[in-house]
Amino acid sequence: MSTLFTPLSLGNLTLDNRIVIAPMCQYSADNGKTTHWHDMHLGNLAQSGSGLLIIEATAVEPEGRITYGDVGLWDDETEAALAKTLTAVRSHSDMPIAIQLAHAGRKASCEKPWLGGHALVPEHENGWQVVSPSAVPFRDGDPIPEALSKSRIAEIIQAFADSAVRSVRLGFDAIEIHSAHGYLLHQFLSPHANKRDDEYGGSFENRTRIVLEIYDAVRSAVGTDYPVGIRISATDWVDDGWDIDQSVELAKLLNAKGCDFIDVSSGGLHIDQQIPLGPNYQVPFAARIKAETGMTTIAVGLITEAEQAEAITFTGQADAIALARGILYDPRWPWHAAATLGAEVKAAPQYLRCQPRTLKKLFG
Repeated sequence: MSTLFTPLSLGNLTLDNRIVIAPMCQYSADNGKTTHWHDMHLGNLAQSGSGLLIIEATAVEPEGRITYGDVGLWDDETEAALAKTLTAVRSHSDMPIAIQLAHAGRKASCEKPWLGGHALVPEHENGWQVVSPSAVPFRDGDPIPEALSKSRIAEIIQAFADSAVRSVRLGFDAIEIHSAHGYLLHQFLSPHANKRDDEYGGSFENRTRIVLEIYDAVRSAVGTDYPVGIRISATDWVDDGWDIDQSVELAKLLNAKGCDFIDVSSGGLHIDQQIPLGPNYQVPFAARIKAETGMTTIAVGLITEAEQAEAITFTGQADAIALARGILYDPRWPWHAAATLGAEVKAAPQYLRCQPRTLKKLFG
């Protein structure tokens, strides 16, 4: 039997298989509100046969968006828009859906990628003042971020908790806290972005403080039985930055608090990062965190083939694999993987007739 197509539990949430759709920004929201594009996009992915769909990075406050086209969940209007999208998607799919709550920090206020993706100055019609642990821009020439005061840090922590309450009310099945890819929480973790000399900077304990405080705030808001996980960048891929050793120690702290899963990525914090791209290039990070903490881990990054994903789960390097660009390219990747591995996958009744004649049990 294929391990990739065996059930997996994330806390109290049981997935049919170990294929996760990673959060992928669409830059197509209207002032934080999901649109018909999201109904179509997420509806398509919800027919893929994956075990879990995590919707794109969802900002907990307007200033936390990467671009002016990002999805948010900070008020009644953004919540109502997401409710309509979820209703549309769930009317034809019972796939579990999670939300990734996020704040972009100094990497916010940008143009949409297909329009250049450059940072926008606060005075631009689609820009705003960005914030960060310290007044250190992502790139030379970018607008200088405002160093967060402790009162603003407290507001952002509360914003994560408030968005978590809205997430539960909307019926999301789990929450992933975004602490990766150079966004705000990762900025606190890395000494390259965090130059503070108060209790939120300097030592490992101080740099990880906001991540643990946000986890605690979210957990308090949703209760002990609700699945809450985190996504991290295991390394900055830059000397003297955040690295895998620190990631393991952070994972141990989160595991002790009852964190239900950890989604292991890397990079995004520093423009001088040197990433050795290749198949499975981030899997060793997930494997080490799993081995040293026992946490349920999700591996992501250039996992493209069914046999490759099967090997990761079969050997226990990670409990699940996540797909991003690959499932945009092939929205039926789980079907094709199940066919390759001799497994079964769920399909909507409207699609049952497309089962190949040589795969009589593909759809169960």
